[in-house]
Amino acid sequence: MADLVTADKTTEQKPVFGITEILQLLPHRYPFLLVDRIIELEGDRRVVGLKNVTVNEPFFQGHFPGMPVMPGVLIIECMAQVAGVMIYRDMPDRHKKLIYFTGVERARFRRPVIPGDQLKIEMVLLNRRNNFGKMEGKATVDGKLAAEAIVSFAVVENPAT
Repeated sequence: MADLVTADKTTEQKPVFGITEILQLLPHRYPFLLVDRIIELEGDRRVVGLKNVTVNEPFFQGHFPGMPVMPGVLIIECMAQVAGVMIYRDMPDRHKKLIYFTGVERARFRRPVIPGDQLKIEMVLLNRRNNFGKMEGKATVDGKLAAEAIVSFAVVENPAT
């Protein structure tokens, strides 16, 4: 896969969805919106997104003072949100629905994610039946595996609507 940042602007990868479109799809907001851009989307089968990790993230204040490390559960949440963009995208009445994170399997954390890293999150649909499904994901930094997991989800009516 080509680097996202290149000297030749003609080969620079354009986002499929920028932050404006992501905000229209996901219900998450600061400080819990954890996806900045969607760079690949293959129908309802596969999605790739980016999370730019900055020292300004509120969780770094306590995790850990003097040695900031992104909590693993938030990396998994990044995976779920990237997957959520794909699921919400073509959903009828998506503003009346919520996608609940219902399970995590085989989560593994391979390297710390620190300020300045860019997480590249790839999610692949394993199966889906009606309002339930599973997706397999991996998060990499500079092409090196940082985390991997299988996440389960359920689509439910939003009680607030």
